[in-house]
Amino acid sequence: MKRMFAVLAALVVLAVAAPLGPPARAASAGPLTPASIDAYARSVRAQTGVPGLSVVVTHNGRIIRAAGYGHTSTGAAVTARTPMRVASLSKSFTAMAVMRLVDQGKIALDRPVAAQMPEFRTADPRSSRITVRQLLNQTSSLADPGIDLAATDRAPSLKAYVATLRTARLATAPGTHYSYCNVNFDLAARLVEVASGRPFGAYMRSEVFGPLGMTGSALSDRDIRPANGYNSVFGAWVSRPEMPAFLADSGAGGVITDAHDMGRWLIAQGGYGKRPVSAKSLATMHTPVTVANNSDYAMGWSRSRDATGTERLEHSGNLFTYNAVEMLVPRTGYGFAVITNGAGLTDATYQTATGLLAMSEGHSPEPEGALTTFTQPLLALATAVFLALGVLGAVRARRWARRRAGRPAWRTVLRLIPAALPVAVFAFYPSAISFLSSGRTVTWSQLTYFAAPVTIALGTAALAGLAATALRVTHLFRARTRPAPPHAAGAPDVPVLSNR
Repeated sequence: MKRMFAVLAALVVLAVAAPLGPPARAASAGPLTPASIDAYARSVRAQTGVPGLSVVVTHNGRIIRAAGYGHTSTGAAVTARTPMRVASLSKSFTAMAVMRLVDQGKIALDRPVAAQMPEFRTADPRSSRITVRQLLNQTSSLADPGIDLAATDRAPSLKAYVATLRTARLATAPGTHYSYCNVNFDLAARLVEVASGRPFGAYMRSEVFGPLGMTGSALSDRDIRPANGYNSVFGAWVSRPEMPAFLADSGAGGVITDAHDMGRWLIAQGGYGKRPVSAKSLATMHTPVTVANNSDYAMGWSRSRDATGTERLEHSGNLFTYNAVEMLVPRTGYGFAVITNGAGLTDATYQTATGLLAMSEGHSPEPEGALTTFTQPLLALATAVFLALGVLGAVRARRWARRRAGRPAWRTVLRLIPAALPVAVFAFYPSAISFLSSGRTVTWSQLTYFAAPVTIALGTAALAGLAATALRVTHLFRARTRPAPPHAAGAPDVPVLSNR
């Protein structure tokens, strides 16, 4: 069983080392045209196998190309008008709704949330000082470990959602540290309801989507229902319903939209055409605040620079069956949005957007990494190896026990550890992923979605190790408690009769 743990360790190293977003095969550099965008998007889909992909590219207030590629779970072709879930891109939409009310004097950015929404209370008295700006900049100090996330997921409305926070505690003092937490934007969505006197979805429809002409966008499955997304399981794309947390008016991840509407959104965010907010508020939405551990997050956007020094605004969105990214490049006036109806260990959206960005600047996209290409086959192979080793360990358990029946107990326990280690690794699997996710809480159910291949591989290793350990201990116990046979050590001598 030492081999099992060796394979398990190699699996973990490979999974961590694998790039998180697979770039497509290198494309030729040149100006962005509808034809070149189509060619690149199709190459991405061919390389990743993602069932459906939608892309929009804007430049200086106009849409260059909005299109879809592939198919949905219903078999329909993906087009520029196919509704898709955009996950955390929703945060920038919620921020715009808040800023529209700020422009109207109905919300004050730097007043405490509790003063403008008295129903907001937590078990931590410091929460009374959280401001609206801190919610939108993820500096409120609300963080996953201090919140009953299971209760928030069950809340039937934003008002009920806020009520579940009565037991919440803050990670630090408000305004001192950055902590990415969906609760911030769901609180902001409820604040929109309180300040406007209207349901959040209705407000978004009339005050944000409506003015921008985003007729294919909504906040709830009740209004627009996208087809089920997919998960990649050892390279096979399996259609699955989305997890329920973001299916009803969520300000953190509930927006449903399409490539055409995302083009209108990028144009407005770039400062062109009709906007629901003032130029000052738009600038505020794009201006990060600096705290002890972050200086680039700004109301649903992050500022970053690439290797050439080009500054861009961007935000990724990751649900459990959909992925998305939005990106603006102020220097060149380009905007990009990419959405996929599949989620796996690798995310095609970010690398697609950066590949299109590279093409817009006359460069070629990066070629696909070999390790990413072979991650899923390696995990499938590892699962098969774990299963084979488990069967082998179970078959040899009796012989293993006989060999160690007379040895010191401490040495036997040490020999059991390699087989038991995969069980311990699997038991702490969600905690380890949560730690690697910078404090975000990851649950068992979530790990059966995008991380399904790793979960299956680790689970197989754990079951194999558990079976081998249990059988070894059982046979060892029987070997040590069975009466000693004649001629065994310590048995009385029996006279041998001679024929002579």
